[in-house]
Amino acid sequence: MPGRRSRALLTVGLMVLSAALAAVPVGAAAETLLRTRLNADIRSTDPGTNRDANTDGVMAHIVEGLVAFRDDTSIGPMLADSWTVSNEGKTYTFHLRQGVKFHNGAGMTAADVVWSFKRWLDPATQWRCLSEFSANGIARIDKIEAPDAQTVVITLDQPTALFLPTIARPDCGQTAIIHRDSVGPDGKWIAPVGTGPFKLGEWKRGQYVDLVRFDGYAARAEPRTGYTGNKTAVVDRVRFNVIPDSSAAKAGLLSGSLDVISNLAIPDRDDLKARPDVQLSITPALGVTGILFQTRDPLLKDVRIRRAIALCLDTPQIVDAVMQGTARPNNSALPIGSPFYGEVEAHGYTQNIAEAKKLLAQAGYHGQPIKMIANKRYAFVFDSAVLVQAMAQAVGINIDIEVLDWAAQLDRYNRGDYQSMAFVYSARLDPSLSFEMLTGPKATQPRKVWDNPEAQRMLQESMMIDDKAKRQKLFDELHRRFIDDVPMVVLFNGSEISALRKNVKGYAGWLFAQPRFWGVSVE
Repeated sequence: MPGRRSRALLTVGLMVLSAALAAVPVGAAAETLLRTRLNADIRSTDPGTNRDANTDGVMAHIVEGLVAFRDDTSIGPMLADSWTVSNEGKTYTFHLRQGVKFHNGAGMTAADVVWSFKRWLDPATQWRCLSEFSANGIARIDKIEAPDAQTVVITLDQPTALFLPTIARPDCGQTAIIHRDSVGPDGKWIAPVGTGPFKLGEWKRGQYVDLVRFDGYAARAEPRTGYTGNKTAVVDRVRFNVIPDSSAAKAGLLSGSLDVISNLAIPDRDDLKARPDVQLSITPALGVTGILFQTRDPLLKDVRIRRAIALCLDTPQIVDAVMQGTARPNNSALPIGSPFYGEVEAHGYTQNIAEAKKLLAQAGYHGQPIKMIANKRYAFVFDSAVLVQAMAQAVGINIDIEVLDWAAQLDRYNRGDYQSMAFVYSARLDPSLSFEMLTGPKATQPRKVWDNPEAQRMLQESMMIDDKAKRQKLFDELHRRFIDDVPMVVLFNGSEISALRKNVKGYAGWLFAQPRFWGVSVE
C-alpha cells in the first residue's frame, strides 16, 4: 500500500493533469493532440539563457540554428544549406536556405542571422555559451557580415574544430535564428518567434506548455535525423503537462489521458513493459550521472579524501541497482556511445576498501560530515546518492544527503555553492564538449568542477585540431588525469526510456535524451 505522502503526491499530480486536460478548448475535437509529460516546468522560453534540459527539449521544437546534430552526432545543415571554410579555418561562409519563414510570416534573411548572433554575443542576453566565444573560449567571433540576403560570413580570431558543434549545442539554444519580434523595443525578451515546426502556444506556469503546429514550416528534404532533416509536424498541437510525480504520470498514460512519458523511471518501466496498450522506447544516451566534489572545500580539497570516496564505491553494483540493465558503468567523462571512447576510457576506479581506509587515515579524516546535495526529480540521481552514502559509511565516511528541488540544486551548481552533489549532465555530442562541461577556471566559471590548468591547455588543443588520432591521444591523457584528480566520480551514462500508447506512431529516441515530436502522429 502506498504511504500517505505517496498518495498525496499522486492526488496532486492527477489534479494538475485533470486541470491541464480541462483547459483543452471546447470544440477542438477535430484537432489532433499529442499529450506528453514534463517532470518539472521549463525555466523560460528564451533558449540558451535561463535554461535546463526540459527547457532545451521544448524549445528545440520552436527554434532552429544554422546547423544541427544528426543522430550519429555529426553536424548537418539546418537553416544553412551549405557552408565553406576559408582563411586558414577562421572564416565560415554560410549559404542560407530559401523559403524559410518565421512564425510571424516574415521570411528569414541574412540580416536576421546577423541580428540573432549579435544578440547572443551581447553580455546583456546572458547566453549560456557566451564564454565559449570569449578570450578564454574556443575562439572569439571578430565579424558577422551579410554580403547579400542569402549569405552570412562569420570570421573567428583563430581556427577551431568546435565552432559548428558549439553553435549546434542544444544547451546553447542551438544558437537559434529568431525574429527580432521575439524581444521588445527595450530588448527584453517577450516570446520566441522562431522557424521551427511548432509555435509557442500557451505556457501556463506549473501546469502545461502548448506547442501549435506551424503550417508555414519549410522542411528539409532529407530524412529526419537528430535535430535536422525533415522535421514536419504531423499533429496539430503538443501539450507538455507538468507532472512531477511519476505515479501520476503513469496513471495518466494507463488511463489514456497521456500519450507519451519520457524520462521514465526504472520501476515504472517494469510495471509498463507487459501492458498490451503500451510500447516502450529504450535508447542509449550520452548523459552523465555522477558525484561532484567542490575541490575548493576545506575538506574535499584533499585529493586523498576524494579518491577514498571513489575507491569505496562498487560502481557496477550501483548501476545495476539503479538502472537495472538499461545502462553500463562508466567512470569516464567520455560517454560509452562516443566514437572516442576506447580501451583507455574503460579503465576507471575499482573498489578497494583497504586502500580507501588507508587514504582516509593519511588525510587525517575522522568522520567529519560531508554534505551531498541531491534531487528527486531524477530518481536515478537520488538513488545513486543513497547507495554512495551507504558504501561510504562502510569505510567511515559520513555523508549527509540534502534533497533540494531541481531549480535550487541547479542554482547551487552554477554558483559552485556545494560541498558535494549527485548530479546529471545532459548529453554533449562532441568529446571536447564532454570535457568542456566539466573543465575550466572556477574563478570565472564557478560551475566547472575540474580546475586543472594543464587539462585546460590540453582541452583547448583538442578544440583546435581535426586530426582524429591526435584528438584521441589528447582525450586518453585527459581521461587519465581526470581519474587521478578525482574532481568527480562519473557513475554511468543513462538511457532515454519512454513509454507510449500503442496509437503513437513515428516516435524515435536518440543519443541525445530528449523527445522529438515532429514526424510523430496519434492515430
